Amino acid sequence: MKIDYSAKQQQLMDTAELLFSRKGFDGTSVRDIAEEAGINTAMISYYFGSKEKLMEAIFEQRTLNIKEKVDLLLKDERLDPFQKVYSLLDEYIDKIMQRKKFHRILLCEQVINQNPVIVELMEKMKNRNSSCIHDLIRHGQKKGLFKKQVDIPMMMNTLIGTITHILVNLEFYRAYHNLELLSEEEFERVIKKKLSAHIKIIFKAILTNES
Repeated sequence: MKIDYSAKQQQLMDTAELLFSRKGFDGTSVRDIAEEAGINTAMISYYFGSKEKLMEAIFEQRTLNIKEKVDLLLKDERLDPFQKVYSLLDEYIDKIMQRKKFHRILLCEQVINQNPVIVELMEKMKNRNSSCIHDLIRHGQKKGLFKKQVDIPMMMNTLIGTITHILVNLEFYRAYHNLELLSEEEFERVIKKKLSAHIKIIFKAILTNES
């Protein structure tokens, strides 16, 4: 269920997300967030209860609602199973590129800090998303287009890992391909297009017997 946050709550979430992405969850104090947002520390407790609950709120808002997207795709008779998977893939790429700071937090926490609060939130997200994506894959299997054995966690690791690696190496990619003259908006369009084409080739090989 989507929660509507007040302007002040949204400000706190945006501020906390920025600081978490720079300093890590454990390295950011409630005082840091309050000072950056220009409010009293008591207001964070008032609105969210704790730093952990604030992180949970950010998580709920920033994570892609895969179930809603998959339900819509399964009902759409105009698209074949491959088009449905590709549509979800493009949604992933678009949302992750829009939420770079949030995904920087996830990367940092998974590799370095491994705070139990965030680890638990990530595990819930992965289980929820994998379950929904299983329904989409099963749809393609019933149509006879996808092979029977598909390692969904490995497939999702391929997707998220590829996007994440690009995110942390954007400037290298820009320089390597001589794209320095592009604006940020133009460069992001190029990246999303290339990511989409690249991962769709990989997914086709994963979902079928083509390799």
